[in-house]
Amino acid sequence: MSFVTVDRIREARERIRGVAKITPLVDVSDIAGKPLRLKCESLQPGGAFKIRGAYNMVAQLPEAERRRGVITYSSGNHGQAVAIAARALGVPAVVVMPTTAPRIKIEGAKTFGAQVVFEGTTTLHRQARAEQIAAEQHLTMVPPFDHEWIIEGQGTLGLEILEECEDVGTVLVPIGGGGLISGVAAAIKQIRPDVRVIGVEPAGAASMKHSIDSGEVRTLDQVATIADGLMAVRPGNLNFAHVRQFVDRLVTVEDGEIAAAVRWLFERAKIVAEPSGAATVAAALRSDARYDPTIVAIVSGGNLDPADAPKYLTQS
Repeated sequence: MSFVTVDRIREARERIRGVAKITPLVDVSDIAGKPLRLKCESLQPGGAFKIRGAYNMVAQLPEAERRRGVITYSSGNHGQAVAIAARALGVPAVVVMPTTAPRIKIEGAKTFGAQVVFEGTTTLHRQARAEQIAAEQHLTMVPPFDHEWIIEGQGTLGLEILEECEDVGTVLVPIGGGGLISGVAAAIKQIRPDVRVIGVEPAGAASMKHSIDSGEVRTLDQVATIADGLMAVRPGNLNFAHVRQFVDRLVTVEDGEIAAAVRWLFERAKIVAEPSGAATVAAALRSDARYDPTIVAIVSGGNLDPADAPKYLTQS
């Protein structure tokens, strides 16, 4: 198994420059009561970090493949990112989403020009449908996490953290299929092996932790969490290998903690985050959390559906 290199991640950074933003690192230490900074990927085009990997991949496709078009499967944020990348490069795009996808993410993908198809409720359901359509229409697949170009693009976030926070001790990274943590950990550990990288999963969808604990990639029978972007029933093979090689530790957070973190971010830090984007903050805010100073938590997405906002932002 080969791992993505820092050189390739740096090449990806040049490729996505001007499309993906260099997002702010916000110091919330005073209100958190501990040295904590938030990397606000919620401010990216499409409202999530996914533009990094999506654009890095679509931009490298041969011209003939671009003309035919691309397809992906996504709970929402990767679909929006592929739509944005495809529109910027003049490429037709199809996105297969779950029937349970938040409306804000559905409308986002459509607004950015993608054709949206609905299929099932799990990663495997929509992947199978996307592969069927790709074969029928001769489209190129842009997978959400299990591809080296996707991992390299997401790794650019790791480079930014090291450059923006020289005293970083621990980086908390959310895990769905594992694309983000694969790239971030590969970048950080190959440059600063002293920095701890900790993956955060919802307790009800901890497919990566289950796989790491088992010593091989495993598929969960079912998943249940409010963090719709972190509901992969199975991590990617490349992602599993990168996590095993570069990640120090995996932790899980309960849905109640995630909901409280969404509210804390909104009320105290004035940051809008969807549940998937708040999972790392939930881990950071635990009273018994023991992380090395300074902590950087990646707020990976801000696509909080207005219809769902009251249940997270209203104190129960």
